[in-house]
Amino acid sequence: MLLSRRYQFLFVHIAKTGGTSVRKSLQKFRWRDPFYAPQWVASKLSGLTGHTLAIKLPRHCKAITAQEMLPRETYDRLFKFAFVRNPWDLQVSSYHHIKRERPHLLEVDETFPDFLRRKLCRDRPWQYHIDISITPQRQYLVDLDGNEIVDFVGRYESLQTDFDYCCDRIGLPRQVLPHRRRATDRSEYRTYYDDSTRALVAEHFAMDIEAFGYEF
Repeated sequence: MLLSRRYQFLFVHIAKTGGTSVRKSLQKFRWRDPFYAPQWVASKLSGLTGHTLAIKLPRHCKAITAQEMLPRETYDRLFKFAFVRNPWDLQVSSYHHIKRERPHLLEVDETFPDFLRRKLCRDRPWQYHIDISITPQRQYLVDLDGNEIVDFVGRYESLQTDFDYCCDRIGLPRQVLPHRRRATDRSEYRTYYDDSTRALVAEHFAMDIEAFGYEF
């Protein structure tokens, strides 16, 4: 999550949706924000204490976290935005991310179907904090009653165009998004699925598929 009081925006960073590139583009403007210095100090203190003091907004927290932590009038004034991604594509990205950066978390020669079944069927415990893409994306954008509490939801599939719109709304110059963490080790996502794994994702992420109109 990225909060700027000067530019009055809140970026809700859903994992594996291009958010690292968005953060990189917006980060440089934070140092022009007079509120960023205390935010930076709080973040460092939080890290030094093992994040046990609850004094920062976590990178991938939900919009309701900010709504509860901020005064309501402050939250309401912010331009709040996020990006979502096709759930079938997102799970392939999640698999390759873990395979590339945390391979010790995968079983020996674990294939994508094995990974997906272990993750979504819950035959064994799954570590949420290591792979948060198990949570429907819609849950990051709503309050406890299911009401959407962000102003704009962009798409990974049209990331640059939608980010341009966000820059216009915030009042920042448009900029070309850097390609952060671009995967070079994967194929087109549909090739990873058979009928059973396709249905597994459809069931687990039905909320996202209905809310955002995604199809396989």
